Amino acid sequence: MAKDRILRGDCVELMSALPAKSVDMVFADPPYNLQLGGELRRPDESVVDAVDDHWDQFASFEEYDRFTRAWLTAARRALKDDGTLWVIGSYHNIYRVGAVLQDLGFWVLNDIVWRKSNPMPNFRGKRFTNAHETMLWCSKTAKQKRYTFNYEAMKALNDDVQMRSDWVIPLCTGAERLKEDGHKAHATQKPEALLHRVLISSTKPGDVVLDPFFGTGTTGAVARRLGRRFIGIEREEKYVALAEARIARVTPLAPDDLEVTRSKRSEPRIPFGWVVERGLLTPGQLLYDPSRRHAAKVRADGSLVGADTTGSIHQVGARVMGAPACNGWAFWHLEVEGKLVPIDVLRQKLRAELH
Repeated sequence: MAKDRILRGDCVELMSALPAKSVDMVFADPPYNLQLGGELRRPDESVVDAVDDHWDQFASFEEYDRFTRAWLTAARRALKDDGTLWVIGSYHNIYRVGAVLQDLGFWVLNDIVWRKSNPMPNFRGKRFTNAHETMLWCSKTAKQKRYTFNYEAMKALNDDVQMRSDWVIPLCTGAERLKEDGHKAHATQKPEALLHRVLISSTKPGDVVLDPFFGTGTTGAVARRLGRRFIGIEREEKYVALAEARIARVTPLAPDDLEVTRSKRSEPRIPFGWVVERGLLTPGQLLYDPSRRHAAKVRADGSLVGADTTGSIHQVGARVMGAPACNGWAFWHLEVEGKLVPIDVLRQKLRAELH
């Protein structure tokens, strides 16, 4: 299977030729079928550089629906059983796309609102300013249990606050916007910041990302930088040339720089006994709760004894609190230079050595 390259041609035919269940994620930015009724002009009568390309024009909703079903079917075939699909659109098409993908068996995990901090104004003053687009993030099936979601990484990206489903990111402007003869090279070039968040959230380094509407290569450029593999499909020769040149200029990040904050569930399990075996705690050493109301003594087998009870760090913690359960790693503390430090720091030390 060709990776890190752009395939030129029809996306349905080329996706159908890929090995089945061979890609980890699909990011699709299909034609929006904007149904423009003519030129859009500003109050000063200058013409707005709108999306009027031939590839965005369909004869009817029925034709657009057939096209949507065809490419989603091909994408579903290429997607691994633990993979996910992202598709972005505007109010012109996203509801039709959403209905088709649900009919095909995809399961919507989230709808993400990309709120543009610098949207194009509504020049005619007859509608609200269209300031957002919608992304649907989907698993392959409703019963799919496994898929990549780097929750802790998203939280870290958002100043340690849970990432919400409304993302404020500006439109692609400035040096990032590719131009030809002073004009936009592609009418709907997406900002790299948007793809950065998508790829960090739902892929891992080395994963294969398929973009069937590659355009000028935003997905490929971000994938290359972030250590992901990509397959781009694009039928317009001029976009292929622009994308190839753009991606060639990208410098991949070093492997160490691609590490993200891991989910606690994905971290290797560290038994408390390992801490004792390694001499990070010694038998006979006392542990305390944060308020020093309770104390327990470490034993050679990694169990604790205290307050007329013995057992694991979790069992003894629960009993002295009179609670049904306890996270002993957070509850018990050791004394270091007169201050209490949670024993979880010892677990993290051993995890770091394993990594």
